[in-house]
Formats: sequence, structure tokens, C-alpha cells
Amino acid sequence: MHPATPPTTDAPVGRAHRTPLPRRRLLRGLLAVTVAAPLMFGAAACGDDDGGGAADPNAPVKLSIFWWGGDARAKLTEDALALYTKKHPNVTFEKTWQANQGYFDKLATLTAGGNPPDLFQIDDNYLAEYAARNTTLDLTSYQKSGKLDTSKFPESLWQYGVVDGKLAGLAAGENTQGLVYNKTLLTKHNLPEPTTGMSWEEHIAWAEQVTAKTKVPGTQDPSADYKAFWVWLRQQGKDLYKGKELGFTAEDVTKWFDLWKGARDRKATPTADVIHEGNSSDITKQLVVTGKSATSWVWANQMPDLKKNTKDELGVIAYPGDPSAQWARASMYWSVFKGSKNKDVAVDVINFLNNDQEAVKLLGTDRGLPSNQDLRRVVSDDTTDPAMKQSIAVEAELTQKFGKSPQVPIKGHSKVRSELIKAAENAQYGRATTAEAATQFIEACKSAIA
Repeated sequence: MHPATPPTTDAPVGRAHRTPLPRRRLLRGLLAVTVAAPLMFGAAACGDDDGGGAADPNAPVKLSIFWWGGDARAKLTEDALALYTKKHPNVTFEKTWQANQGYFDKLATLTAGGNPPDLFQIDDNYLAEYAARNTTLDLTSYQKSGKLDTSKFPESLWQYGVVDGKLAGLAAGENTQGLVYNKTLLTKHNLPEPTTGMSWEEHIAWAEQVTAKTKVPGTQDPSADYKAFWVWLRQQGKDLYKGKELGFTAEDVTKWFDLWKGARDRKATPTADVIHEGNSSDITKQLVVTGKSATSWVWANQMPDLKKNTKDELGVIAYPGDPSAQWARASMYWSVFKGSKNKDVAVDVINFLNNDQEAVKLLGTDRGLPSNQDLRRVVSDDTTDPAMKQSIAVEAELTQKFGKSPQVPIKGHSKVRSELIKAAENAQYGRATTAEAATQFIEACKSAIA
């Protein structure tokens, strides 16, 4: 994924949608949200998961599709959809896209107004919520029949789209957590590079050594980073969520905060003000590229974006601890509206975007590394970007070590993420003890997921 972490996802943002919604339709949707908010997604309950395509396979079909992203993503997606139409002349598309900001508000508006797109992009902040409200088509039967081919996907990748036993979305691309470090800085000072499999304590000790010798803090403090906390929890035999509840306790959070308080006390990390800067900056200003830390905690496929902002050579490995705690994470998903009159065609488009070699080569790595591992190798061979080649190679190596995917995050996940930042920074600045900050976090989380 590429980018800085925006308010609702880890995907890149753009400026504006290319195909604006008709004003009357948008106003109707907004009115529906105001009047019928409690019934949001109610229109999605119509229809079923059996069939839905036209009886005549050559009958004209106009499929509506909605995604977020910038100009570059729009061009790539439109080219791929044009290729689909070239191969299926009876199918055309009503394309709508916009920047990430406000995307999910508009998707909710369209759904509540009874005019949802047939096919839409979604992320793991919202997939469980839309599935629970009966908005998304269960893709399981298509997968079992082979009409939606996941045979070349890492198993944990497609499984990360299952909600309550139903395949609610299919990964548009793959990503995983990545620990990016400044190789140039380490080489200059004859310091060892970190390695996959180092324990958390070993990583902190390594970072302390880097600080002492280079005067650059060895690692960004990730205590506010839900990605790092999640991996650490899984290594403790727990998880971020368990069913509809939290999968951890205040005691777990206190241990996590204590781990990083110890690292700060040993000067293995920057000061609280600089940590905050890293927490709130987009990918282009991560501490590893601004020279304020030798290490940043990001997504593995953000390497190219990081590399554009530094002359130094960068390396990337898994997060500390057992790498089987990581999984093939969907960068984002394609989902089909359950009530679509053209659901069979919409599913076929998803299959095409993931498994047609021409389409996958067109889309490249814009939505993450291709989900189809065979075609991922094709894309890797074609790319001339050394940083992207490095990301693909690291992901390929880690794929062999990935564990089972966790459940898709539950409703309130976005709030949980933001509350972790707030609690961690309270501990970092000394506004609360680690135990007090942990308790505050747990209470805020319970409210968020209620």
C-alpha cells in the first residue's frame, strides 16, 4: 500500500473524482442519510447470493464501479476496465472515483439512498461493518466454483476477507508490515543491519547501539502504531479482536507501553516530540527518511514512496519476533453489492482484475502487490524500480513464513487506532503512567466498539 495512512485507510489519496455524481442523486442520498440513518444499508438486504447475471450472456450490461485514489490510480483502473470491455464488448462501466477523504461517507450515502454501486472498493476498517449489515455479496460460491479464482493467492490473503464465514471481499492487492531501516547510516558506522527474527528486546538493544554510535535514534517508538501492537499481541498468543470484543486486556497494553518506555529511557528512540512527529506524518516524512530515526514502522510496499524522499539506501525486514505473527494482509478489497442485478458480471470483473495477466500488468502495484503470486513475479520482472523489486522480494520471502490471518477488524476499528495513538502519547509525554494510559485506552476501545 504505498502511502501515508489517511483517516480511513492505508491507501494513497487523490484530489478529486473524475466522474462526478449527478447533483440530484447526491442530494437524494444525503437526504436519505439524514432521515433514515438507523436504516442505513437496509436497501442492501434485498437480493440473494445466487446468480444475478443476465440470462443472455451477450446482453448489454452497464456496471457501476466506485473506488478511491488519485489521478494515477484512476488512469490505471480505467485502462484495466477498458481492457475488460475490449474482451467483453457487451459490458461497459459507469466509473466514479474520488480522493480517500470522504469516500466512505459517500459510499454510505449511496447505499442508504438505495443507489449503491455494483462493485466498490473497501478496506478492513469497514468490511466487517458492511458485511454485518448484509450489504456485501458472499463470494464463497463463486470461489468454490472457480469463477473467482484464488488458487494462486496466499491462503491467509483471501481468508482476510472472510467475515462470519462469508467471503465479503477479495483482496485487490497484498501488503504486510515492514520495518524499514537506513542501510547507508549503518554502513557508514560499521553497524550490523537488523534481521527478521530478532526479538523485540534484541531490536531495542540494537537500536540503543545505533543511537550511541550515530547520534541518530535507532528506532521510531511504535507504541502508538496499531500494526506493531497487533503483531506483538499475536506473538503473545492473543489478537487485536476476538469475535465482537477486544482480544487483549489492560495488562497487555501496560506491558506493551512498558516495553517502549524502557526503550525511551535507554535512548533507543527519539524524544516524545519527535515520536509525535512520526506518528502524525505521512509516508513522505517518516523519520527514517527525515534523518530523525534509523528505523520506521510502515507497510512493506511503501518502500518506493520512502525511497523517493531520501538519497540513502534503505532496507526492509519483518517486524521483530516470530514472523508467523504477520500475515498476507489485504491492502484493500473489491466487494459486490448484494442486491446488484449484475452480480455475476461484477464478480467476473474482480476475477479479471486479479487474474488476467494483461490487467494485472496494467495495474502494477498501485493497490499493493498483486494477489496472484504467479502474476506478482511477472510484475516484478517488468518493474524497473529497485525499491519495488526489493518490496516484492521481501514479501515473497515472508509469504513462506506468514501465519494464519486474523479476523477482519470489527466496527469501531478506526476509533481504536486513534485511541491507541492518544493513549501511547499520554505515556510518552508522561501525562499518565503506562498503567493509567492502558486503562484509559481500554475504556475508550470498549466505547468505540459498543
